[in-house]
Amino acid sequence: MSNVLLADIGNTYFHIYDGTKIVHLKYTDALERYKDERIFYISVKHELSDEIKNIKKWKNISSLMHIEGAYDTMGIDRKALCLSHYNGVFVDAGSAITVDVVKEGKYIGGFILPGLKAYIQAYKMISPALDTSLYQNLSLENLATTTKEQISYGIIASIKALIDKHSDGKKLYFTGGDGEFLSSFFKDANYDEMLVFYGMQKAINYKG
Repeated sequence: MSNVLLADIGNTYFHIYDGTKIVHLKYTDALERYKDERIFYISVKHELSDEIKNIKKWKNISSLMHIEGAYDTMGIDRKALCLSHYNGVFVDAGSAITVDVVKEGKYIGGFILPGLKAYIQAYKMISPALDTSLYQNLSLENLATTTKEQISYGIIASIKALIDKHSDGKKLYFTGGDGEFLSSFFKDANYDEMLVFYGMQKAINYKG
C-alpha cells in the first residue's frame, strides 16, 4: 500500500489521495498526470470505465466495498463512505446530498436530496425574481428578511430538519464540496474530506 494512490472518481472530478493530501482534478488532467502511477480506485462514472481499464497500473477495488444492509444500486462512493466509521450519520454534500445511517457496522438506510446548487437553480426556474445565490452568512436563529436570505433559510433549514430527525443522537459526519458549509449548522458535526478514503483503506486492509 505504501506506493499506491487511492482515487474516488466522482461525477465531476477525480479525488486522489496520495498519502498526505487529497488532490481534486478534472478527468483529463487526472488521467494525464497519474497514468503511470499505481492507483486503487472506485468510480461512479461508468462511461469512463473502458478508458480507465486501459491503464494497466490502475485497479478497480469496487468489489471490496461491502457493507451489510446496502441495496443493489447504492453508489460505490456511498458504500465506502459508510465503511469509514462503525456508527454514524454520513452526509455527502456534492451535486446531490446523500444522507446514510450506519449502526454497528450495518447500513440502516438513508435519503437523497438535491445539492445546494441544484436547489438554487430550482428557484431560478420558478421566477427570475428568485434568481440569487446562497447567503453564506446565514443564521437559522431568526426568520430572514430578504429574498436571498429567505431562499437560503428555506434550503438549509429544511435539510437540517430532515437530518436532525434521523440522527437520533448519532455522530454526524460530513464530506463533499459543500460539506464543510453545511456542517456548520449542526452542533458537534465532523467535517472530513478523508471519509471515503478511510472506507477504502478499511476495505483493502480487511481484504488483506
